[in-house]
Amino acid sequence: MTLPNLLPSALIGAVASARSMTPMATIATARLAGSRMPGRLFLLDHTLFKVGALVMAVGEFLGDKLKSAPDRTVAPGLVARVASAGIAGAALAPRGRERDGAAIAVAAAIPLAYLTLDGRKRAMARIGQTRSGVIEDALVIAAGALTVALAIRQRR
Repeated sequence: MTLPNLLPSALIGAVASARSMTPMATIATARLAGSRMPGRLFLLDHTLFKVGALVMAVGEFLGDKLKSAPDRTVAPGLVARVASAGIAGAALAPRGRERDGAAIAVAAAIPLAYLTLDGRKRAMARIGQTRSGVIEDALVIAAGALTVALAIRQRR
């Protein structure tokens, strides 16, 4: 098993850096569509958690546009990123490498949260909070979907 096999885990960590709930929501969507993940799923094979992940992601997308939205680097935001990246990173790792996938995803999510926050603040200064948030949402959703598709394809 080589490092490229863990690339989807690293990439989903990058997704978590910008939107904490998107990694789990993307995997939940794939599971609801009948796709199988390479690694064991923790929690996300239960309907309640799949639906919950989707609802929380929608709430995060909406809440991010509010002026009162906290920075992604506050403690609760980082905790959410660690949890989401870890769960998703494990699910996208090859079977038997779930711990490695979780660790790599978390290692990507935390430092990148600071970088994506800086980028978002710069974008907000130029085009405003809502526009920058919608653009970031689109990029994050696309990155999450492509990452999960890559992991599913590698599994075959």
